Amino acid sequence: MQEHLLALNPDKWVEKYADILYAYTIVRVNDVQQAEDIVQNVFLSAWKARDTYKGQASEKNWLYAILKNKIVDHFRKQSASRITLATGEEELYFDESEHWTDEAAPKDWGSNTVQPVESKEFYSILEQCRQKLKDIQQKVFVMKYMEDADSEEICKLLNITASNYWVLIHRAKLHLRKCLEKNWIGIN
Repeated sequence: MQEHLLALNPDKWVEKYADILYAYTIVRVNDVQQAEDIVQNVFLSAWKARDTYKGQASEKNWLYAILKNKIVDHFRKQSASRITLATGEEELYFDESEHWTDEAAPKDWGSNTVQPVESKEFYSILEQCRQKLKDIQQKVFVMKYMEDADSEEICKLLNITASNYWVLIHRAKLHLRKCLEKNWIGIN
């Protein structure tokens, strides 16, 4: 048992991993104080569980695994009550036969090749657009597309129905598309 303890270096965790764990967390929870608290809780939990570390993953990967669980716990706590959505936004995008309206139809995004500089600019604008989503839409979007969680798990963690989940994903995509078309495609 002593062998795996040598692989851990708790005295260096904050110095070595605080910034990268924080960067990973802030993108997902979108709140500075919450991100700091989550990372701090990761270190506390890791310290308490250091005797159970088996050395099957690197120290860094072990801390990331704890972090991912803390982020999921964060979303679960914030979504203790059922969330309902207002209806009506769909009319802005679709006609009676559920086809795109002329005004809302997707625009041509142009070239299929993206230069590295444009890619950085694109992701910066995408992040700004993501910040404009409603809180619950951000949570669902992050869990689905950044954490790669499946829809059943997301519904369970956020205490929402499957139909509510699909509405949230759909609206998040619509809002992101609209924002990107206005702030990225419209300027190219």
